[in-house]
Amino acid sequence: MRTQFDHEKLDVYRMLLGFVSWTSVLLDELMTENRAQTREVRDQLQRANLSALLNTAEGNGKRRQRIRARFFDEARGSAAESAACLDALTVMGCCQAARVEEGKGMLLRAVSMLTKLVERFDEETVSK
Repeated sequence: MRTQFDHEKLDVYRMLLGFVSWTSVLLDELMTENRAQTREVRDQLQRANLSALLNTAEGNGKRRQRIRARFFDEARGSAAESAACLDALTVMGCCQAARVEEGKGMLLRAVSMLTKLVERFDEETVSK
């Protein structure tokens, strides 16, 4: 039996891990084409998608609910930032909209799941 951390059991963590894998392929493609034009967006996309993944894992390890909610909220923001990077690559003419559709779909599902986690653990939301 494989040892698992609690965050590895989260559907959203697995979704974001899949997005990191998907993004790696896209970033490799962009490295061969439009290298100078896409450098900033590539770097930002890589930082944002890793931030979403890492904040999800770290947040799930926190015991205090409000702190958990804050990390999940940060992860949600980073996932939205990743989607904006994909949009930027599209309008810059570096990617076709169809090429990034799968990644945006993963992010949309991840943001939805993270929103539910924020609502679950945010004491202010719970008390209303």
